[in-house]
Amino acid sequence: MTIHIGAEPGDIAETVLLPGDPYRAKWAAETFLKDIRLVNETRGMLGFTGTWNGHPVTIQGSGMGMPSLSIYVNELIRDFDAKTLIRIGSCGGMQPHVAIRDVIIAMTATTVNTPSSSLFKELNFAPSADWSLLRAAAVAAESHGTRTHVGGIYSSDVFYDERPDLNEQMVRHGILGVEMEAAELYTLAARYGRRALAILTVSDHLLTKEALPSDQRESSFGDMVEIALEAAFA
Repeated sequence: MTIHIGAEPGDIAETVLLPGDPYRAKWAAETFLKDIRLVNETRGMLGFTGTWNGHPVTIQGSGMGMPSLSIYVNELIRDFDAKTLIRIGSCGGMQPHVAIRDVIIAMTATTVNTPSSSLFKELNFAPSADWSLLRAAAVAAESHGTRTHVGGIYSSDVFYDERPDLNEQMVRHGILGVEMEAAELYTLAARYGRRALAILTVSDHLLTKEALPSDQRESSFGDMVEIALEAAFA
């Protein structure tokens, strides 16, 4: 048990999926896992452990933004020895060829600032995914016939962005989508020697202004969760 995770020793699996929304964690656990049990509800940030094809899996909400994710990932690794951590979440598309409901597998995560930035001082650390997970996720996505893009994303530290000039540069440099957590996840995984990946469903688009209605978001996220589970145990 930690300050933010009320689980007991042995409650957290070595493989953890990390949606930002705690209710999406509940939906994913109920939809994809067997024999699930609630292992955390501290501060309303729900976590569930069950099995997928016989493999223990925890699905733990991580909150919104890098500071919140940093808390949960630090505790999952340091106190519960999580070894494989996969973010499953939504993102905004940033390229014309990236469509609503497409899946993005994040090879790298560009950012302006993360909770870890003070460690690096003048160094621009380049957070990247674990290669074995990235490769396995790409294979799984292809086998599902899912429209998928593999490449760089942008982890923003603000939701209501007032820097259109910065977004223009992200688009210009081929960034596929924007979200708010992956860069810190990749940095922490590098620090602790763990495997990490972000698999994202495009729920809205910065260029076209399209957006998935809220009642269609969960039903559109199934492919992402299946890809994450298959990649974790490939």
